[in-house]
Formats: sequence, C-alpha cells, structure tokens
Amino acid sequence: MTSLDARERRIRTGGIELCVAELGDASRPTVVLVHGYPDSKEVWSEVASRLAGDFHVVLYDVRGHGRSSAPKPLRGGFTLEKLTDDFLAVVDAVSPDRPVHLVGHDWGSVQSWEFVTVKRTEGRIASFTSMSGPSLDHFGHWIKQRMARPTPRRIGHLLGQGAKSWYVYLLHTPELPELAWRGPLGKRWPALLRRVEKLPDTGYPTASLPSDAAHGAWLYRDNVRARLRHPRSDAYAHAPVQLIVPTGDVFLSERLYDDLGAWVPRLVRRTLPAKHWVPRTRPDQLAAWITEFVTAHEERDQGAELPGPVASGRPYADRFGGQLVLVTGAAGGIGRATAFAFAEAGARVVAVDRDAEGAARTAELARLIGAPQAWAEVVDVSDEQAMEKLAEKVAAEYGVVDVLVNNAGIGMAGSFFDTTSEDWKKVLDVNLWGVVHGCRLFGGQMAERGQGGHIVNIASAAAFQPSRELPAYSASKAAVLMLSECLRAELAGQGIGVTAICPGIVNTSITATARFAGVSEDEEKRRQKRTARLYGLRNYPPEKVADAILRAVAGNQAVVPVTPEARGAHLLSRLAPRALRALARVKPPV
Repeated sequence: MTSLDARERRIRTGGIELCVAELGDASRPTVVLVHGYPDSKEVWSEVASRLAGDFHVVLYDVRGHGRSSAPKPLRGGFTLEKLTDDFLAVVDAVSPDRPVHLVGHDWGSVQSWEFVTVKRTEGRIASFTSMSGPSLDHFGHWIKQRMARPTPRRIGHLLGQGAKSWYVYLLHTPELPELAWRGPLGKRWPALLRRVEKLPDTGYPTASLPSDAAHGAWLYRDNVRARLRHPRSDAYAHAPVQLIVPTGDVFLSERLYDDLGAWVPRLVRRTLPAKHWVPRTRPDQLAAWITEFVTAHEERDQGAELPGPVASGRPYADRFGGQLVLVTGAAGGIGRATAFAFAEAGARVVAVDRDAEGAARTAELARLIGAPQAWAEVVDVSDEQAMEKLAEKVAAEYGVVDVLVNNAGIGMAGSFFDTTSEDWKKVLDVNLWGVVHGCRLFGGQMAERGQGGHIVNIASAAAFQPSRELPAYSASKAAVLMLSECLRAELAGQGIGVTAICPGIVNTSITATARFAGVSEDEEKRRQKRTARLYGLRNYPPEKVADAILRAVAGNQAVVPVTPEARGAHLLSRLAPRALRALARVKPPV
C-alpha cells in the first residue's frame, strides 16, 4: 500500500507549500509522522493506517519532497531552522490546542531531534519516537568525546560509524547525486530496496523519488558538517523519548546512542531485529510500540501511572516489547510460563494448543500480565495441513512471527521392545514432526520477510543422556536437538537465530499424561502418579525454563541445558560419555 486514504490540505510557510495528509478522528491525540531520505510521506502509509483507529494521524511531505514545493534557491533552503518552521506551521494547523506526539524515521528523526530540543517548540510536543536518525548535535558530541579520549574501543566505534556513513560523503559531492538520482539510480532504486531490504513489492517508492532524492541531498549539505563541527551544548529534549534501534541497520551503529540518556528526561530504548526501512518492513511492530508509548503518556498527562516498560522497567521490554511471539503447547507447563514471560516483556502472544480452553486462558492471562495483544489458536501440531492453515492465518491477521517457540510435546516411557510402532508414531508426530512443521512454516515466513527472527525448539536433557526406559522420547528429542543445530547453521546468514532448550526435570503436567508402554492401564496410572510425585518433589518450576528461553533468545544461544542435572549431563556427554552410558543402564524407580 503506497496511497493514503486520507484528507489532504496545503499549508503555506516560508514561501513554500507543504502537502499534509490526515487520517482518523481529529478529536483524538495527534501523532505526526515525519519521513526520511529519500522518502516521501507514503513511506508511513502502512503504519499510519494501523494507527488511524486510535489516533489523529498526520503526515506531511518535507519541503522539496512528494507533493510539497521546493525552496528557491535549494542551497540554504533545508536548514534545520527552516525545517522547524515547517513543523510548527503543520502542528499549528492540525493541532492548535494540544501538543502532538512526534515520530521520525531516518532524516525525519534527525530533524525531529531538532524540534524536540529547541526552546520555541517547548510545550508543542508530548512525546517523541525516534528510529534510524540521531540528533546531529548529539552525534557531534559523540565524535568529540571519542576523539578526546581515543581508546581502542572508541576508535573502533568511530571507524565503524565512519564506514557506515559512506553515503554522506557522496551526497556532499556537487551535482553528482542529482545526476545519479535523476538517471540510473532513480530507476533502479525500487528494485534495489526490494532486494536488499526485503521490502514488499507494493509500488513504493512513489514516482516523485528522483526529484525527492535530488532535492533531499541539500538536507545533508545544509546541516551535517556545520552541526558536527559545532554541536549545540543545550540540545536537551523537553519531551520523553522512545528510541527504536533496528539492529540490522547498515547506515547507523547502535553505539551512536550509548550516551543518549544524558540528553533526554525519560528514555525508553527498544531494539528490533530488522534493517533500515522499518516503516515498510515492520509496520505492525512500530504501530504497537507507538500506540503503547503515546497511550502511556496521554494517561500520564491525565494523572495515571505510566504502565509497561516506561514505568516499571520490566526485563527484556527493550528487546521483546511489541514483538509477535508464538508458543505451541501453551495451555500449561513450560509453554504457558513462556507465554507469560514474553507477555511480561510486552510482546504480543499467540498461544497455541490442542486444548482450546487452556489456550484461551493463557491468552487471557497474558493480556493481564502485560501483552498488548494475545490470541488463542487451537491446533494439533502433528497435523501438517492444520499447521499450514494456522501459519496462513497468523501471517494474515497478526503478522509474521518474530519468535517461534516449538514447545508442544508428549512423554513416552518403556523399553524398546515394549514400545509399539503406533507408540513411536505418536511420539515422533508430536515431538519431532510438530517441530519440523513449525520451523518449516513459521521459519519460512521469517526467511521470506528477510528481517531476521528467532526459533526456539524445546528438546530435553534426554537428547544427550541415554536411558534404557526412554528410547522413543530420547530419540525424538535428540532429533530435535540436531535439527536445531542444522537449522542454526543454515539460517545464520539470514539473521534468524535457532536455539535448542534442554530443560531436564521440570515440574509440569507432562508426567501426569506420559505414556508407559508395555504395562496395563492401571499400572500406567500408578507410574504416572509416582513420576509426577517425584517431579513435584524436585519442584523445579517451569518459570525458570521460561526465563532461560528469554535469555537464550536475547543472547542468541545455541544449546541451553537448563536445570543443574541437565547441565551436568551435557558436560558429561562431552567429557565422559562412558559414564553417561553406564548411568543409562540403571532402571528408574517407577
């Protein structure tokens, strides 16, 4: 979607006309979206449409871009002072009586930092969400501090950002950028964006791109060198700031924002595993974060306590807040605890299970815990066609999953010769094929999106700890572990992490429903109760496994044995495998 179903108006300021678009109810809080280079306001169309149900959304073409007119002459017509004049003209027209919530991307963020730090806009901005565009003043001080104390690490920071800023040097070259944009680069840019940034083929950028890019070169020429050489010392923000950092941004280093807390009164920092053009590639994520941030500060202005990460600093909110997390086997145990842990971090949660009532309860509680949105889906993970339908539905209604947790599994105990072919099929269908289906379908969507993600497969300490009583279960979990290792190698180049979690003995309901091959129904029930009692005495809670899962995703860990006995078995499997094989001969007390 590139066109905007919006009300448009023209606003005159400083000898030019700005094209302004509005969506949503004008009586609601106003969110102003400012585009970057070489974009036009349509870069925000997907985000704007998602925000319009809750807010009065305003977009405008920066001078010289889209359907706004260009200053004459171009030189000196794009200074930050004149861009601030434009912003004030827009907000005075669209929200004369209430401060606006400002959102900027790329050069839209660069100029918005000017808006939120100069005295004449004080009281006109309620909050600011910044992505992929630092303050030139902060950047200038960042450079000077590292030049003043040139440690090896600081020199590395300077050289790293210097390499990422190669295009800035080219844009200062006289005439060359204009010739390139009005010639071959302008024609090839849309296809280049689709290939490199994995942008969907929706007709963006607009036809004005060549002239937008040619005019926009003056944003850099009029401002960059002067501000970096002589940064303002009073560039303190007078509104709370939400910083969104795409970790795959090829133009900006994350290190640029290390000192940002000293410049803002209230900072919420979030990271997003994505590339530079997040308004096009991750509109659901951005809309969720913007909505949460704006709503929080609207409520604060009305005297309410700030919810979520703004108020409580809940763990991993900067990493997972607003992301879409799907957990299978989420009706109880490790699955439910994991759904809750991601919900507490502010993630949107899809709770999947065969148990419809249990999945619905998990989703309901996830919303109460902190998930902005949570949904319950019913599916048997061993059913390939049902999983295909689920993947299509999730992508269409909720978006592409950012974190997939393949947790659904069943227990099976009994000797090899007591375990029937049907028993083997049941275990492998759920424990292995359920993981395969999840990885193939949801992992395939992640790979096609091209913006990274993470897959978590719940294996077991039984994957590397043989047992005479668990041949089917251990084989299924060993297969999950090796599948995870293979996928991790294959998907590493696409920014998709894969983790195998090996919990060990955890107090969950899997013991009460585990199958025991080769025994009567009464004996099976007796063994289920005894095993559940033993696991209860061990009393290792599933919440600790959930915490390990979040740490593993945040740190992109490969194999994570969780409990002390799992860690010990994993160590023995590498250092003393004969000892593990000897232990495997011991008959369990069931």
